[in-house]
Amino acid sequence: MSFNSWQFLIFLPVVVILHWVLPKKYRWVMLLLASYLFYMSWNPWLIFLIVFTTGVSFMSGLLMEMYDSKKVRKACMIVTVVCCLGVLFFYKYFLFIVNSVIDIANLGGRNIAEFSIDIILPVGISFYTFQTLSYVIDVYRGRIKAERHLGYYALFVTYFPQLVAGPIERPENLLPQLKADRKLDSKDLCDGFRIALVGFFKKVVIADGVAAIVNGVYNNIGAATGLTVIVATVLFAIQIYCDFSGYTDIAVGVARMMGIKLCDNFNRPYLATSIRDFWRRWHISLTAWFTDYVYIPLGGNRCKAWRWAINVMIVFLLSGMWHGASWTFIVWGGIHGVYQIIGRLKSAGLKKLESKGKIRIVDNTATLMLRRVITFALVCFAWIFFRSNSLSDCGVAVAKIFTDWAGSRAALSALGFNVIYLVRVCLMCGVLALSYNMIKSDAAHNVKLSGGMLAARFVTYGFMLMAVAVAWVSVYVTGSGASAFIYFQF
Repeated sequence: MSFNSWQFLIFLPVVVILHWVLPKKYRWVMLLLASYLFYMSWNPWLIFLIVFTTGVSFMSGLLMEMYDSKKVRKACMIVTVVCCLGVLFFYKYFLFIVNSVIDIANLGGRNIAEFSIDIILPVGISFYTFQTLSYVIDVYRGRIKAERHLGYYALFVTYFPQLVAGPIERPENLLPQLKADRKLDSKDLCDGFRIALVGFFKKVVIADGVAAIVNGVYNNIGAATGLTVIVATVLFAIQIYCDFSGYTDIAVGVARMMGIKLCDNFNRPYLATSIRDFWRRWHISLTAWFTDYVYIPLGGNRCKAWRWAINVMIVFLLSGMWHGASWTFIVWGGIHGVYQIIGRLKSAGLKKLESKGKIRIVDNTATLMLRRVITFALVCFAWIFFRSNSLSDCGVAVAKIFTDWAGSRAALSALGFNVIYLVRVCLMCGVLALSYNMIKSDAAHNVKLSGGMLAARFVTYGFMLMAVAVAWVSVYVTGSGASAFIYFQF
């Protein structure tokens, strides 16, 4: 059951109504059952994986709190990490690693056939695995107390709005809210609906609207030209942002309807002025997870420069691998690691020159805009590796950009990219930016709106609702079916 399916349109209002109608002591039961039903709609048998990781991490937390012995606590933590990561490794990385070893062996002249077994990748396994690991590690560190109510803990792991694609919640944020006696608030209902509407608009109108051209280029990269690769890559930057942040908005909005506030996961990442700034704005919950549980334990930046560079590369290579069992994702992560290292060296060099009076660093509107353009270009270059179907396709795409520009106009026309299409994409992105500013201004300033502002909100959200409805109906009329969210594979 995906957020953009007709089944979810029935499921959601039923759950929200039951949530507010039932007494507090029964809400967690209903939400847990609803969350299990939501996940089982993809494959009923995979629910046992969540039950397993939930049970192991819950018992581990209790045992660590029962015993003061550091050895016992560490053993419990290690067992849980091995079990949770073991499940993740088998389902997501086992075939990739085995076949990578076979490929390396075949480079030496062997002729070993590719290994293949039927393994179904559980939806959202990377997200709920990291969520359980954060709980166990935080209990081990003494940052939080172990949860003694199995039902509430199971709900923390499987809470359906953020179960499949995040944000990756921390126990100290979500668990207290699940246990609190929440009161029905019309503002939460309205805010939740508006945030979810923006998410649906991002996904079914913008992301799915540009997907055809992106897929047309990247699924047939040999026929592409340099210009079509650039256009498709920029459109993919729009697609993946609207697809992933759209899911987050829907998750945040749905949770808000039930009085629960999930953490922020995006903050206008394409306005970043550096790659470091980009990762403060993009997939914030994952960045924070790797920072707290990998980067800082490795030593962070409180070490020599060479060691810091290794720490950064480890984090970004792991981040790339987290996104998928493919060398394209690993290379993508490595590129961002290199970006970070070069960025630090550049900043250190500029500060040294400034201290000697040789240059003067000025942050005005022009320089900030230039830095944003450069950062966006670097991010888009890395997206080529993220979106390509194989490393060989990556090489072809990059080569096309620098060598093959013949027939670009005809190729774009064949893909359906024209002035009208460009205007439509710009219009949709403009509406999205307007709605984003409205939500942010409403959250920051609790003031009474003028008639003109209310009318602008009515027109904007009315347009978005109509666009979502038209896009949704057209999908089912044509029989193409709802498209999956990109991050469902992670």
